[in-house]
Amino acid sequence: MNDASDGDRYLVVGNPIAHSRSPEIHAEFARQTGQPISYRRQLIPTEPADAFDRVVAAFAAAGGRGLNVTLPFKERAFACATRHSERALQAGAVNTLALGDDGIYGDNTDGPGLVSDLQGRLGFDLHGRSVLLLGAGGAARGVIMSLLQAGVARLTVANRTPARARELAARFNAAPAVRDSGLAAVGAVALDAAPRAALVINATSSGVLNAALALPPDLFRDCSLAYDCVYGAQDTAFMRMARAGGATQASDGLGMLVEQAAESFLIWRGVRPQTAPVFRMLRASVASVASVAAVAARAADGA
Repeated sequence: MNDASDGDRYLVVGNPIAHSRSPEIHAEFARQTGQPISYRRQLIPTEPADAFDRVVAAFAAAGGRGLNVTLPFKERAFACATRHSERALQAGAVNTLALGDDGIYGDNTDGPGLVSDLQGRLGFDLHGRSVLLLGAGGAARGVIMSLLQAGVARLTVANRTPARARELAARFNAAPAVRDSGLAAVGAVALDAAPRAALVINATSSGVLNAALALPPDLFRDCSLAYDCVYGAQDTAFMRMARAGGATQASDGLGMLVEQAAESFLIWRGVRPQTAPVFRMLRASVASVASVAAVAARAADGA
């Protein structure tokens, strides 16, 4: 579904963007629900500074209905929106834009996507549990409110630069949605002082780089689930570290990708697709690509 004649038009934008699996996901959602949409990728240059704004304006003027936004434009998307969801306001970042006659609506579906994957596919009940969130960047900001609203008993942000963790915690603790609601307060520590927790979530850039983190050696001793927000055909470095450290279970973020996409689809089309079959399709696709790459690598090495 990549031609405008196929229906309402949507984009996923970022830099880089060729790796995005969103067109596959939304094509399956559209097929499953009978929704007539066209969805494609578009690379946006990082210069000039208003390149993102120009693409959104041109797409809206041409009748486009919505965009998914990935790095490095989520904060730019927040500024571009004329209305925001509460979770987008708390995160200060947007990954979903809905274009309409009443302006541009910005939302952040990362948090709902994470919670849905944790509680649905993985069966991890967040209520009353302790959570350690590694990282204080945009990925962490996007999921904190949803974790708090799921009823966690304790949420601690750990970051290599403790001041950033404290700043992020203070931002959420001062929000009326947290301060006046009885939700757990957000704590902040240095990465190497991270406390043990039932759920440890990696939202650092190490997930993208597949690099090891300098964590306390006994961090995973009481960990029921270690969750990396990135995904791959094989276990990430964080997942391997967690398993070696005693974590009961480890998962990558492929399910989060599918669930946050479903939330975007609901915002745009008013219908929630089934995610389980799309997750299975995508997992098989990721594994197949990795298998082909491994065969090619062995051939190149003369194996």
